[in-house]
Amino acid sequence: MTVYLPHTIEEATALLEAHPHALVLGGGTDVMVEINFNHRKPSDVVALRNVDELRTWTINNETSSIYIGAGVPYSEMESGELQKVAPALAAAARTVGSPQIRAAGTLGGNLGTCSPAGDSLPVLSALNAEVHLASSHGVRSVPFAEYMVGPKRTSRTATEMITGVTIPKANGWQGYSKVGVRNAMVISVASACLAIQDDMVRLALGSVGPTIIRCVEAEKWLHENFATLTDLQPADCAEFGRRAASEARPIDDHRSTAEYRRHAISVLAQRLLQRSIQS
Repeated sequence: MTVYLPHTIEEATALLEAHPHALVLGGGTDVMVEINFNHRKPSDVVALRNVDELRTWTINNETSSIYIGAGVPYSEMESGELQKVAPALAAAARTVGSPQIRAAGTLGGNLGTCSPAGDSLPVLSALNAEVHLASSHGVRSVPFAEYMVGPKRTSRTATEMITGVTIPKANGWQGYSKVGVRNAMVISVASACLAIQDDMVRLALGSVGPTIIRCVEAEKWLHENFATLTDLQPADCAEFGRRAASEARPIDDHRSTAEYRRHAISVLAQRLLQRSIQS
């Protein structure tokens, strides 16, 4: 196995052009598990740890947006200035693994693996994130809704690398919750992100379908029937949870049953909506 260590995005994309089947390595917290269990046997690896451009983030006050490089670790998202402008992403980051995992794991790695259980992905969906890709032939941006096309499948081509994402600065309440088989260091059984952005409620679900699911029907019901969130009663929040659960597409597997996952989504969506009202 040959490991390449580029120092710039240009060097990295040139390597991917020359080795289109190479494994792109971010923090390695997902892929090293697969390699250790012989689930993956890459012949070439392009390791991005030395590409400083990927480890930066900026806030653009003119466009009210945040750019986060693919190499920014979760430990940098869970507190500080990023926590203030992207609270749902910070909440998701705090649920990722252990402190050691959060220091190594990156947003780009979560997008590269693109598992439906990825903790940051419901947040990116709820915020209508743009995923930025680069290759030797240029750059392009893809809406998250068009980026993830299946379980661990994306619209990224073999010679492209993820350089970062753009999300809007929070201008309303945001929250993230997940359920697992224990309280910490766990892959989610079900997860949900609720974000109020530009006075619109957006809800995205993880681990309950082949891709991250936006609850467009539940969102539509809420927007059409309630002028403001202050009009909501507890029964309305429960109905929102039931409608969100009906849009989930869970399966039975070794971590949970479809029935439990659907119930969990109902509870998570209801509680997130209630918290948004109480904030």
